Amino acid sequence: MFSKVLIANRGEIACRITGTLHEMGIRAVAVCSEADAQALHVRVADEAHVLGPAEPRASYLNIDAILSAARASGAAAIHPGYGFLAENAEFSAAVEAAGLVFLGPTAEQIRAMGDKRAARAIARRVGVPVVPGAEGGDVGALVGAAKAIGYPLLLKAALGGGGKGMRVVTDEAELREAFDSTRRVALSGFGDASVYVEKRLERARHVEVQVAGDGRGGVAHLFERECSLQRRHQKVLEESPSPSLGESLRRRMWKAAMDVAREVRYRGVGTVEFLVAGDEFWFLEMNTRLQVEHPVTELVTGLDLVRLQLEIAAGQALREGEPERRGHAIEARVYAEDAAAGFLPQAGIATRVRWPRGPFVRVDAGIESGDAIPVHYDPILAKVIAFAPERDRALARLAGALDEALVHGVVTNLPFLRALVRAPEVERASADTEWIERDFMTGFSAMAAAPAPELALVAAALAERNGSAHHAVAGDGEPPREAAFRAVGPWRLPGLA
Repeated sequence: MFSKVLIANRGEIACRITGTLHEMGIRAVAVCSEADAQALHVRVADEAHVLGPAEPRASYLNIDAILSAARASGAAAIHPGYGFLAENAEFSAAVEAAGLVFLGPTAEQIRAMGDKRAARAIARRVGVPVVPGAEGGDVGALVGAAKAIGYPLLLKAALGGGGKGMRVVTDEAELREAFDSTRRVALSGFGDASVYVEKRLERARHVEVQVAGDGRGGVAHLFERECSLQRRHQKVLEESPSPSLGESLRRRMWKAAMDVAREVRYRGVGTVEFLVAGDEFWFLEMNTRLQVEHPVTELVTGLDLVRLQLEIAAGQALREGEPERRGHAIEARVYAEDAAAGFLPQAGIATRVRWPRGPFVRVDAGIESGDAIPVHYDPILAKVIAFAPERDRALARLAGALDEALVHGVVTNLPFLRALVRAPEVERASADTEWIERDFMTGFSAMAAAPAPELALVAAALAERNGSAHHAVAGDGEPPREAAFRAVGPWRLPGLA
């Protein structure tokens, strides 16, 4: 096994990888931009190396700087995390050429599966149904393909992920208008400007299958995750097992995912994503990396997926047989963003942070009290994950954990998440990928725009000081202002939590 591993990432995922490395007795090497020099992922590592200025292309996307840091640290392997260079074939090849181990697929596998266009061709080759789509080097080619496929369409970055660079286009004018901007986002975020179009399947569900391969033909599935709760094509809540699948459909999707991974003799962990409608499913893409939502799979299987990546890279064979699955796990992503303002990203200093604690609640966090949240990167702050024997108990635990979470100094999506997990459609598991923006946001935005309960109660308490309404808010002998705050319990202003 490796004695030292460099983590080519930042934030909560870098902190989470460091945890497994330390558990295995492996020294963790952090890298950071100048803006992240005091970040939590730097503080928890054994050593850190500054890559360059804050802009990602000068730091976290700078392959030469990362390799220089690896050589200087004496690391034997590099873990890419997710995002940045995690699905960049040139990075994988450069790491291997430098005599280091890339904790992920080979460059050839990333080219085959990380490029969504090539992955679709492989899925078709093994008989897995694919969402209709097309690629093209220029806007004219895509316009021609779009006419044959039919609108609405999704315009996507070929090497993208996490919804970045994805645009819904409903006609030729929108496609032409979005083409250049999507290419710029793709180049900035993933180092490649290639884009493609894909038919937008309305009211579909998003289900993905976690797979692992040993690089020698051995492939296993680690069950599925339901990821239908999304906003702007970005997942918000994820859970395992999927509450929307029948047993027959579930097993067909497991087999399809393994067929795709086996076709390329996949090495490492990855995720095969599908769109589902009724009893039919279509291949969407394969993410050749660790997923943001991997903790829910870890909780229902008892497996550490980062450890599994390390074991595969060290040449260990996969365990035979299907792993045991137990209980239900649900994850919520906490972002520095204003949900009531169109999920506008936020930045600043998190002056006070409190993450929930409790039995069967896990938090993968990237910040603590006093940490800066820069403007330059994805604004994810943490993931809160709850586990229970049954789904309804897991959802209730997640709701309670989100109530306990607190971030002051910067606006977060915690109020949005608290409302979301209590929505009847979420409790019934009846939402599709468009439900949040189509139905839920109208009610949430109205709620967020209403007077904050604390302010209303305080105003009532102040107004009643000389009146007989005192007993409506406060008990005998209790100052009105204290009674007002007691009445709202743990709730706080939406902008402060």
